[in-house]
Amino acid sequence: MQPRHTTKNTERLKEEGAPLAGRKVAILVADGFEQSELVEPRNALKNAGATTHIVSPVKGKVIGWKDKDWGDTIAIDVQLENARPDDYDALLLPGGVINPDNLRANPQAVQFVRKFFEQSKPVAAICHGPWTLIDAGVVEGRQMTSYHSIRSDLLNAGAKWIDKEVVVDNGLVTSRQPSDIPAFNRKMIEEFAEGKHSLQKAGVAIPSGEIPGI
Repeated sequence: MQPRHTTKNTERLKEEGAPLAGRKVAILVADGFEQSELVEPRNALKNAGATTHIVSPVKGKVIGWKDKDWGDTIAIDVQLENARPDDYDALLLPGGVINPDNLRANPQAVQFVRKFFEQSKPVAAICHGPWTLIDAGVVEGRQMTSYHSIRSDLLNAGAKWIDKEVVVDNGLVTSRQPSDIPAFNRKMIEEFAEGKHSLQKAGVAIPSGEIPGI
């Protein structure tokens, strides 16, 4: 368990170079996540002072994908069914082909992601991670990047796709691939440290049958 921060300690840690002291970040994954896209950003978040929780619909442990084969297993901190977006300050979505394909087919996972946007909280997604954002209805009108093979999916969902190592749009941070991780981590920490972004929820699509304000 990571240490609990008091308000006084949090301010001291921020002054000492831990900009995410006192912040809690959910990392939503299923089996088949790209290992480097979870491990390296999580380490960066911890080094910046954040508390991180691996959240998953999978029970017990999830297994990563490394190079061309299965990778390491990582213990789940919070089962998705017990996770509450209200308890977190930000969300990280690692990539990998199998992982987001599983998440976007899971209504509970999609709703979990959507809540972060509805609450104006910062979100970072890399590689194929933005696939889940499409199903959450939060990409229309947003400037984004991703792994090149899902470029058309994002464009068809109304996103403005840009071929850059990292793209930031009002609290939404996206990157293309593992080689972009250093730039991704820097911007992720910067946006997470800023906290809520009022325009983050502007791109949230209204589900069919819902009326704004109801």
